[in-house]
Amino acid sequence: MLRRSPAVETPGNPDSGRILVIYYAATVLFVVLDFALGFNIRLAFLESQPIARIAYYGVCFTCLALMLWRPAWTVLISAFESLVTLSALIIGMGMRILLATDRMLESGTGFVTMPEIYNFMISGGIAYVAWVRGLKHLMSKNRP
Repeated sequence: MLRRSPAVETPGNPDSGRILVIYYAATVLFVVLDFALGFNIRLAFLESQPIARIAYYGVCFTCLALMLWRPAWTVLISAFESLVTLSALIIGMGMRILLATDRMLESGTGFVTMPEIYNFMISGGIAYVAWVRGLKHLMSKNRP
């Protein structure tokens, strides 16, 4: 009898791959919150750049499609995407803190808004976990 492998397999903890797939599938919810309800928590650092937000959501959907198409690539895909996300979050948050704009001073919103803090905590936390797991997985494959 043929035994089918699970949809997502990762060494050590098979549930970690499923969690990553669920996170990328939740992009649908983040898009609805962002564009339909005006509550942007996943990409708050790109609030003023709608084209960049759409492109980022496209990248997340592409990552999800690749994970579903090639489950063995889940950890590698999430590690690469998490590196990009962490870099963007750090640069975006750093720029907001280092550079005061006229809009910030006129509106009194301050350097960092609550949606940006939520974004940093949610996306940054998940990206960090995905990056660390990805590195551990890649290192374990390179050991003799």
